[in-house]
Amino acid sequence: MAFNNEFTETFGIEHPIVCGGMLAVGTAELIAGVANAGALGFLSALTQPTPEALAAEISRCQEMTDKPFGVNLTILPTIDPVPYDEYREAIIESGIKIVETAGSNPAPHLPSFKAAGVKVIHKAVAVRHAVKAQSLGVDAVSIDGFECAGHPGDDDIPGLVLIPAAARKLDIPIIASGGFATGSGLVAALALGACAINMGTRFEATVEAPIHQNVKDQIVANSELDTTLVFREFRNTARVAKNAVSDEIKRIGSQPDATFADVAHLASGARGRKEVLAGGDVDGGMWWASQAQGLIDSVETCQEVVTSIIAEAEELIGKRLPAQLA
Repeated sequence: MAFNNEFTETFGIEHPIVCGGMLAVGTAELIAGVANAGALGFLSALTQPTPEALAAEISRCQEMTDKPFGVNLTILPTIDPVPYDEYREAIIESGIKIVETAGSNPAPHLPSFKAAGVKVIHKAVAVRHAVKAQSLGVDAVSIDGFECAGHPGDDDIPGLVLIPAAARKLDIPIIASGGFATGSGLVAALALGACAINMGTRFEATVEAPIHQNVKDQIVANSELDTTLVFREFRNTARVAKNAVSDEIKRIGSQPDATFADVAHLASGARGRKEVLAGGDVDGGMWWASQAQGLIDSVETCQEVVTSIIAEAEELIGKRLPAQLA
């Protein structure tokens, strides 16, 4: 059995599995591994310090795989201006044909991407945002349920409701994101109206992921209870791994009149990348993880992860579920 649907046909990908862009994690080693396994991976554009560095990273990934992969361009307000137009042009000039946008409205970038024949997947956390993205002309939407790592928004709608709610309103392919790590999750997403699943935390716990082994081992050791929500009082809710730093961020944030400035030193992305992802101190900074931690039992190669998910999904659809029909 092979999965063949609107997602696989639109994007020319063998399996309906995606590794979305992850800052500091979405580098050539991981994304080439995902692509070679037949799934769709996205390099993180802003992991690279300059558009020129991004072009070099794309070239490096192209040397490691001859299969399709994409680039994530996350558009967010920053203290220091980011040359988004230059990153966009580096993506186009490098021959990339699939882009994942996230954060702010992608409208300013769509004409250039469309003119270059680039297909765009936009990440959304609410049905209304997904509908808006469709109206702008994106080719697919990746929608994040409340279980996801990162920023799930403030509506608190889990995937079991969010995915079919989006499917009722959208005509373009939907990629289900948030808490996915298994073949049964893939089957559930397909049943709810999605065409594929997006996995971040599951791909962090792979041999190819460019993060310290301690972090991978901690993901395996953690359960579905080992995440926490921070920044809620600042209307920027984020799901991260539960550790000493995230607990302290929550404690400070719960104080009357607390501001983000009071926790900025703890929440620093640079600190998380240096102390946790590179240094291996799982209590050294804030780091992202979803509730899918409770479904991850081992660190495997990308190929092993994808193969096992597809095999489980095929077993469910081909044998176990039909056997329950009278």
